[in-house]
Amino acid sequence: QREFTQKKTFTSWINSILAKHTPPYVVSDLYTDIQQGHLLLDLLEVLSGQHLPREKGFNTFQCRSNIENALTFLKSRSLKLINIHVADIIEGKPSIVLGLIWTIIFHFHIEELARTLACTYNQPSLDCSSAVDSSPKASRSAKKSAKIKERWKMSATKALLLWAKEQCSLHGSVSVTDFKSSWRDGLAFLAIIQTLRPGLVDLEKAKARSNKENLKEAFRIAELELNIPRLLEPEDVDIVNPDEKSIMTYVAQFLQYSKNLPESEEDMQEKVREAMGWLAAQEEKLAKLLVETENETYYQKCKEMMSFMETFNQEKIPFLPVVSSKRGEAELSEGQQQMREEWDKVISQINEWKAKLDQMLPSPLDSIEAWLQEVERLQAEDLPDLQDPFKAMSLFREIIVIFKGLMDCFDSHLDTLQSFKNEDEKNMPLVLPEKLEEMKRRFSNIRSTNPSTFLEYHYGLCSAIANEVTLKLNIWDVKYGAKESVESLLENW
Repeated sequence: QREFTQKKTFTSWINSILAKHTPPYVVSDLYTDIQQGHLLLDLLEVLSGQHLPREKGFNTFQCRSNIENALTFLKSRSLKLINIHVADIIEGKPSIVLGLIWTIIFHFHIEELARTLACTYNQPSLDCSSAVDSSPKASRSAKKSAKIKERWKMSATKALLLWAKEQCSLHGSVSVTDFKSSWRDGLAFLAIIQTLRPGLVDLEKAKARSNKENLKEAFRIAELELNIPRLLEPEDVDIVNPDEKSIMTYVAQFLQYSKNLPESEEDMQEKVREAMGWLAAQEEKLAKLLVETENETYYQKCKEMMSFMETFNQEKIPFLPVVSSKRGEAELSEGQQQMREEWDKVISQINEWKAKLDQMLPSPLDSIEAWLQEVERLQAEDLPDLQDPFKAMSLFREIIVIFKGLMDCFDSHLDTLQSFKNEDEKNMPLVLPEKLEEMKRRFSNIRSTNPSTFLEYHYGLCSAIANEVTLKLNIWDVKYGAKESVESLLENW
């Protein structure tokens, strides 16, 4: 029963996400559809907003490669994939597939949403007002960092539960203590709807109805009025021990809805003030750190950078909705414009710091890093416009030559990286192991996208030639009389 409910809930959740994909994708059987890898990559691209490398075909090798790319991306986000292997996903093993999808839901849906509540509920592991000491002695070990992330996982669940309790507490006797039996009578769902959109629900009438009637009504109103996808059915919840993960996935959608509600101008101004204060503190902290690490080794500078970024990325979550407002420049208040400028300034300073550290890499890693950046820059560039086919042909030929020249160095650079001895004469590490692993991952990404990149360039070149030929043929769509005049025309062209 639990497995059946999770499969149905997770499939509905995935379909609600992939409806935003271009083109939209609909999962019919989760265990079968996931085997090709394209479903996983499409899902992760929509959730992360990033373009991920993929094989376009559907043979065994290509499916395996796509799944490997998806798992590699998840690992790069510091997600633990315990006992989740490519072979099990290709076989469509239910427990493995459901475990993987739950990991994705928890990280990209529940965790990201709940983190915005961390300050409100003052979770010990996520106290947004506390900044980690960034002095050279204060770097946290990887072990301690892992423990903090594990504590945060518990806090994400707790924060979501506290939020649900808070919504229900406004309606007297509706009590929520867990993500199981507390939701069985449907009153908790209805109470949350009433808090978010007053007037849609009559809770007094609901108390006299059966569990199934309340659940049916709650799911109907949520879908029609709040545009929240129907992930559950009454029979999934009105049982002795309903599935916790399925209910959490559904409840998180109400939290998402609450985040999208329009705010009053006063609330927005207060959030802008808080964000400005936090940004000023980050700028000061960064400046202080640069001074304090000026005479440190490259290795120590990187450790401090990593510690700063870990804290920065954790603390920025509550402020992201404010700093990434989709309003145009003309619609922003003066305070919001200043805040956006301050945000851009801090991000620019961080990027400058990262760039300087890359330039300080010990030889030969510095030249390998420069090569990686050049290949990645070329792959990220938009393809030439085909409006002017003749110009496009020239540009495509130029790009192909440059890219081929860069790729000729791929094997030698990779060999050098893999054989790099990461210690100085005192047997101390020269570079953070994380940096070496990151560079190796980038090589893997380039290797997997290299064939498709070349194909895109050559397809673009062929398209440009075809367009040019079509233009000429359209011009020549008249009778030229004698055979000699046609031959002369062709020869001149």
